[in-house]
Amino acid sequence: MIDYRTGNSQSVRYALNSLGVPNRLLTSPADLDGIGRVILPGVGAAGTTMQYLSEAGWPEALRTRVVDGDMPFLGICVGLQILFETSEEQQATCLGWIPGTVRAFDGANVRVPQMGWNQVHRASTHPFLAGLPDEGHFYFVNSYYAEPADPADTAATTVHGVRFTSAVARGNIMATQFHTEKSGPLGLDLLERFAKTPQEELCPR
Repeated sequence: MIDYRTGNSQSVRYALNSLGVPNRLLTSPADLDGIGRVILPGVGAAGTTMQYLSEAGWPEALRTRVVDGDMPFLGICVGLQILFETSEEQQATCLGWIPGTVRAFDGANVRVPQMGWNQVHRASTHPFLAGLPDEGHFYFVNSYYAEPADPADTAATTVHGVRFTSAVARGNIMATQFHTEKSGPLGLDLLERFAKTPQEELCPR
């Protein structure tokens, strides 16, 4: 797991430990040596997250390993949002791995932030979502939501005022807007699937 100032690495690490999944915290790109899969957890603002990652050299290192290579990647919460090109939050320029933008919920119509349990509807046959019930409930804390340019990148949707993308999956790149580590057995199942499924099964080409 990438460990950075605004992340929630420790809570994800606790969840992985409970599953018996070997893991360690990565504090710099040099720590990627010998790593087979990487998780980018996130709590906080997109611009602040991107600033820290950029200062530490993470975008270039991750692009080499994940986008140009085939390392399985899982983003959580802000770790999903920064996969896109831009975010309305802090007018941030993000990683740009997935075409699209991140928009703010309309506070005039819904509670912002969305905080609590909400229903997730599966919208993809990607193996990361295999076995996910069509209408399982997961835990969210978000004021912004991703809007992919290509609907095929949407792996799951949720309704909070609007129907929005709550999970994305493209080959070896996977991410959830909800907090898998705080979503009970269903969330732990997704973490375990990401960590333990053989790569050739998890990451379709």
